[in-house]
Amino acid sequence: MTTHLFVYACLAIGLTTALVGGVFQAFSDFVMAGLVRAAPAGGIDSMQQINRTVFRSTFLALALALAPIMLAASLYAWQNLEGAPKLLILIGTAIYMTAVLGVTMFGNVPMNERLDRLTSTSPDAAIYWKKFGAVWTGWNHVRTFGAIIAAICFLLAAVGLPDTLPAMT
Repeated sequence: MTTHLFVYACLAIGLTTALVGGVFQAFSDFVMAGLVRAAPAGGIDSMQQINRTVFRSTFLALALALAPIMLAASLYAWQNLEGAPKLLILIGTAIYMTAVLGVTMFGNVPMNERLDRLTSTSPDAAIYWKKFGAVWTGWNHVRTFGAIIAAICFLLAAVGLPDTLPAMT
């Protein structure tokens, strides 16, 4: 891959990561807030349906596809780049892997799975729902900020890459 092409790859990764962060932000900002304000059975049922639907979504495909793409970009950067762009790509990848994928796998998904096993009208579900809304949203804030910071890293790397290219004659 040429460094010129890698600039566009970093731009695409950065913009896609920002899009993922935007979806997380929408959930933190108003989707979860609305679900938590609903009656517990309604909020629980809606969240269960959202969680089942996400498995067939473009969002999930993009969020998961970013992991191997970022790892490949990091490998390329590690082997071929120097300076700030290299560091930004490595940092952006590390942040995405931990704050987005790690938090998703070890924070939000286990909570979603537990919620899915509950009957939305049961007393146990209503008790869990009170905790779920606050804790799930807290973890989602981490994912939001992680995706946004990772996006900024890749976008800054893309902007800085042309400065590392040899002068064109």
